[in-house]
Amino acid sequence: MLDGGDLDVLTGDYLAELTMLILGRQRLKDPGGGYAKTFLRQLEDSLGTAVERGVKVVSNAGGLNPAGLADAVRELADRLGLAVSVAHVEGDDLLPRAAELGLDGALTANAYLGAWGIAECLKGGADVVVTGRVTDASLVVGPAAAHHGWSVDDYDRLAGATVAGHVIECGTQATGGNYAFFTEIPDLAHPGFPIAEIGEDGSAVITKHPGTGGAVTTGTVTAQLLYEIQGADYLGPDVTTRFDTITLAEDGPDRVRISGVRGGPPPETVKVCVNTLDGFGNSATFVLCGLDVDAKADLARRQLETTVGAEGLHWTLARTDHADADTEETASAFLHCTIRTPDPKRAKAFSRATVELALASYPGFTLTAPPADGTPVGVYRAEYVPRDEVTTVAVSGSDRRPVAWGPSTSVRPRTLDQVFPAADLGPTTRVPLGRVLGARSGDKGGDANLGVWLRDEAAYRWFVGEFDTDRIRELLPETAGLDIERHPLPNLNAVNFVLRGLLGQGVAASTRFDPQAKALGEWLRSRVHPVPEELL
Repeated sequence: MLDGGDLDVLTGDYLAELTMLILGRQRLKDPGGGYAKTFLRQLEDSLGTAVERGVKVVSNAGGLNPAGLADAVRELADRLGLAVSVAHVEGDDLLPRAAELGLDGALTANAYLGAWGIAECLKGGADVVVTGRVTDASLVVGPAAAHHGWSVDDYDRLAGATVAGHVIECGTQATGGNYAFFTEIPDLAHPGFPIAEIGEDGSAVITKHPGTGGAVTTGTVTAQLLYEIQGADYLGPDVTTRFDTITLAEDGPDRVRISGVRGGPPPETVKVCVNTLDGFGNSATFVLCGLDVDAKADLARRQLETTVGAEGLHWTLARTDHADADTEETASAFLHCTIRTPDPKRAKAFSRATVELALASYPGFTLTAPPADGTPVGVYRAEYVPRDEVTTVAVSGSDRRPVAWGPSTSVRPRTLDQVFPAADLGPTTRVPLGRVLGARSGDKGGDANLGVWLRDEAAYRWFVGEFDTDRIRELLPETAGLDIERHPLPNLNAVNFVLRGLLGQGVAASTRFDPQAKALGEWLRSRVHPVPEELL
């Protein structure tokens, strides 16, 4: 990115809910750690270039210890002989007050701070700003607010920058990575990273450096806009962004303009990422080759349950085998078993018991890999605390500046779903849905988000008329019995589905085959359904 052309600010998003858990477990072993050491290694190669070109660096790699990372960056700069002003943002770590705030059992407890701590650091002259848990989009909103001189109540501008930040926060997912129609994207071997050019009015252009692979199109941008959202109202600590007001337009090759975004006051509470430890887990995958697959699976199940007990065991049989297969792998099925238990000795005994079956079980017994000792299981949950319980502090050396929150309001996310008349587009043909729709999916704690978009308005009218939540349950039987929300976004020819509880207690504790629902959208696209021939 630094070598590719002019930049004002280089951002890096290092944190996810699972990352906070990993850093929390690291901090138990090393109280001086708790930040992303990969950031330091990358900065060692690039800090000199950033200083030479006057590029600011803003990252949330501070994780649970932004002050420690800021000190480490200063030491790195001194070792490299660079004059660099380093600042950090803190105030998100609520663990010392967890009991007082009712955050029971927390290993980590971090409030999602907003953009104004970053803006304050930049206005104070910082060259590098590191933070703890801020919202992903804040890494973009903060620099934009500082550069353009926005106020805390410039909601439309803040909302526009939030959308731009949401688009680029996952890097090359905006330039063709993980894109449903990836076969249409050139040079995905080396996709370029996205750039947001943010105007004073909050509008933005998403682009990438010339000569880099991938592409920036309304399709790639739409796909990322739909990623891990939970409805038309995107609630943040600085602004409530209305995704139903976003307008996208091509603005030249590899340039997509975002405009028209409207925002409102943020909610009165601040979201808190809480991770707890909940017992221990282990897993093993049995390979079942050839005949009598069901009987082999039944025998392995009975043997393991007899040895370690059935409580906490979760089984999944994946019938990937083919009759009369011409390779051993295609003649095989896979039996996955996971264990959740409060007893670390039982999680370890699971490994021994699995291996000890090798000479006493079904014919052809083998495992994909020997199971390891059990590991602690983390559980994520979202909590909410009043804003006045959280103080953002911008820190530069010995200078500590508390940053006030802006105005807030009682926000109730809008429910925009409605009944759409089915569009009669004539004869239909049964084809995979991916012929006409794109999808992007992911996780938010125990919920899954499934964003679907259509390439034109006619296809969109057909989809919203045909695909209610019951249709989703029919096509994705694993979602039967779940509460599913549907949020149409006509401005994007898109629909966002929120599947409550599909992922149980979240990625670290999930026993589901796809614990982060990353491939849920591709499963939907593979399902065969009648599609109007006019759309094909």
